Amino acid sequence: MTKRLYSIVAIVLISAFVLTSCGGAATPAPTQAPAPTQAPEATKAPEPTKAPEPTKAPEPTKAPEPTKAPEATQAPAAAKGKVCEVTDTGGVDDKSFNQTAWVGAQDIAKKLGWEATYLESKQQTDYEKNINEFIKSKCDLIVTVGFLLGDATLAAAKANPDQKFQILDNAFSEPVNNVWQQVYATQEGAFLTGYAAAAMTKTGKVGTFGGINIPPVADFMVGFQEGIEYYNKENGTKVQLLGWDNAKKDGLFTGDFNDQDKGKQFGQNLIDEGADIIMPVAGPVGLGTAAAVKENPGTMIIGVDTDWFVSAPEYKDIVLTSVLKHLELSVQTATQAVADGKYEGGVKVATLANGEIGMAPFHNFDAQVPQKVKDGLKKVTQDIIDGKVKVNSFSTLK
Repeated sequence: MTKRLYSIVAIVLISAFVLTSCGGAATPAPTQAPAPTQAPEATKAPEPTKAPEPTKAPEPTKAPEPTKAPEATQAPAAAKGKVCEVTDTGGVDDKSFNQTAWVGAQDIAKKLGWEATYLESKQQTDYEKNINEFIKSKCDLIVTVGFLLGDATLAAAKANPDQKFQILDNAFSEPVNNVWQQVYATQEGAFLTGYAAAAMTKTGKVGTFGGINIPPVADFMVGFQEGIEYYNKENGTKVQLLGWDNAKKDGLFTGDFNDQDKGKQFGQNLIDEGADIIMPVAGPVGLGTAAAVKENPGTMIIGVDTDWFVSAPEYKDIVLTSVLKHLELSVQTATQAVADGKYEGGVKVATLANGEIGMAPFHNFDAQVPQKVKDGLKKVTQDIIDGKVKVNSFSTLK
């Protein structure tokens, strides 16, 4: 076969193959078109693969609790302070101003964690010696008790300007920046007790005497007389005062603060003159007067400086009331000021208004004091505080 023939045959064969593939010559009746194949339900998009829950970060390894530093070996406590009292010749247990000041020193020392100490002066020549002893022992505050220590305190303060002092019952006529000079308007408290004595006397006579005629003593007597006179004026009475005269600025004085025999003698003399209420202003000497009063039924005593009902309980049944002179508060205030770095020298005045002067309760005599008298005392106390009633001190007497 020739090449041309091969080609024709090949074409014919290919055409037949194509026709056969398309269904041949007789096309059968159309088979019903199969229902359209439902489009396959949309293949649900695969649910988004949940992002794997974040692997919890491993809980942070707790930082190891800080190893407690071994409790600090307590740092050495700050150096304690020291408050030092030099007493008058009455001694630290005089049941009067030395003892009251000492109570204040102990109380504030306990509160601050300080030390409190004292030196007793047996005689006036001990004042300078005791003060110098405390200067050597580096006291933070040296408290000298009483007017009579004035000269020794002033000299020591001038010689030791860095030493802090407090003197009770005295003020200097010159500026001294390292001495807290505490004075007391005791005439205000004594005015109230004079009023009470005038109201409670049965004989119409009351008495007083002092240790030494110095302003801190005389102030009590001045106020006592003015309180009696005020009561007389308000109530039309004529109660007399024995033992002191404001016009003369003088009266009865034993000459010291220690001799209780003299106190008993002076008290008995006043009782013999008709006084049924006596106010001795002489420290421990007054305890001798209390003994005399106790031996004379119907008589009463008025204490000074402290509440004698408390400080001299053996005499509580004869104590009408007392003039309160809160030296303990003065010592506490000055010592606290030193501890706080707020100490300032200069004159400080205790009064009814600031609570460092007062009058004690009537205690066992309370039921016998008429309400009218109590109301009168309340009113005059407020009037003194408000300045409506003026009370003289020894220095303001004309």
